Amino acid sequence: MFPAFAFAGIIARLWNPFCGKEAAVTFPMPSPSPFSSRVQAHIRWMIRRDMPEVLDIENESFEFPWSDEEFLRCLRQRNCIGMVAEIDDKIAGFMVYELHKTRLHLLNLSVGARWRRRGIGSQMVQKLVSKLSQQRRTRIVLEIRETNLAAQLFFKVNNFRAVSVLRNFYDDTPEDAYVMQYRYVAPAEELRKAA
Repeated sequence: MFPAFAFAGIIARLWNPFCGKEAAVTFPMPSPSPFSSRVQAHIRWMIRRDMPEVLDIENESFEFPWSDEEFLRCLRQRNCIGMVAEIDDKIAGFMVYELHKTRLHLLNLSVGARWRRRGIGSQMVQKLVSKLSQQRRTRIVLEIRETNLAAQLFFKVNNFRAVSVLRNFYDDTPEDAYVMQYRYVAPAEELRKAA
């Protein structure tokens, strides 16, 4: 259907102004292959002993991966959270995001090569969506390269929309970034309770 389905995984580079470095995000696309099957991951808080597997995924996914020290510098901040997607006691993917007053800012998300195109990226995004509410944080934001069509399509499938353009956003190229956003819509029952 889309040429993006030919990619093994989708990689987005996000800028983390707090760490002063680009964050890497790998997203699986729905697979057209009958041999790929969706798996259910357990998504939990990232702990220190997860770091070797997280770093392996980061290194296999990106040309300029975050180091152990860069992960720790970000995760030591009060508003920064790390989570992992676990399958059979193995780390299949991870995400790092920041908590802000009215939003979540996705900084880094990646899925291990052997687990890509099996729904794990979407499960992690849905975990973030589950943290939104009408009363508190109402949106998820991220920045993505204008040339990364595959990741843009992934986010679109997951109900994100491009809301603005950041000109010459990246240090390594004169490339622009799209700010993509997921906006929370309260279910009818939540609106009734609030009224």
